[in-house]
Amino acid sequence: MSESTDTKPPIVLIHGLWLTPRVWEHWIERYTRLGHQVSAPAWPGMEIEVEALRKNPEVMNGLGVTEVADFYEKVVREQAQPPLIVGHSFGGLITQILLDRGLGVAGVAIHPAPIKGVLRLPLSSLRSAFPVLSNPGNRSRTVALNARQFHYAFTNTLTAQESEAIYQRYHVPAPGRPVFQAATANLLRHPATRVNVHNDTRAPLLLIAGGADHTVPVTLVRETYQRYRKSRAVTDYQEFARMPHFSLGVPEWEKVADHVVHWAQRHIARYARKHREDTR
Repeated sequence: MSESTDTKPPIVLIHGLWLTPRVWEHWIERYTRLGHQVSAPAWPGMEIEVEALRKNPEVMNGLGVTEVADFYEKVVREQAQPPLIVGHSFGGLITQILLDRGLGVAGVAIHPAPIKGVLRLPLSSLRSAFPVLSNPGNRSRTVALNARQFHYAFTNTLTAQESEAIYQRYHVPAPGRPVFQAATANLLRHPATRVNVHNDTRAPLLLIAGGADHTVPVTLVRETYQRYRKSRAVTDYQEFARMPHFSLGVPEWEKVADHVVHWAQRHIARYARKHREDTR
């Protein structure tokens, strides 16, 4: 990428459920080598290491989408210049909320959890979310996946042995509230997952889908993309055919990481110039 500050902004990475910032370890190294300032803050209460969270998951009880979005808004506003925001899964949903709030110079949502208005409900998504949705009491609790459930939801293209290694390295229990918020969003007038898809002034957005994703199948990401079709702001879609939900660390993750920065290079400088002209 160019050495221009317009095309080499800081990068803020946002993880999703059942994971921590550790999941970005390879991405942080790669983007730092490219000359970016990279930060990957944990969700509120998740600042401790994976092993400690497994022993004390109650620190995440009741944590919801709005609280997480508000936390990352503060992180983004503290950057020296507007960052490129990259989120995975529920982090991809948070990315869209932040862009809608007028934050960031561009955003990338990788396998994003659905925003309000996405109506599809694939069976594989229901199966992935079943460990949480099967018990209404999980709305205020923290729920762990076992190795088999993790393999289905995150690493289904890998062998059980390969998945087990990833599970041991990255998995933590997750708050159940965001899952319920996404599942009931279309029944509510002002749910936490609401985004103004007609926002013409937000920064460019790239939605990335994985063709092998069980948790957020291609159909969900495509429908999210279609929801933005009336906005004059840039919205792009990219699909990686063999990628499961855990595209951040499976073989060929570099393709996803590099596509993110190459896409950003094409759009950030143009958006920054337009934003400066509009605010004169």
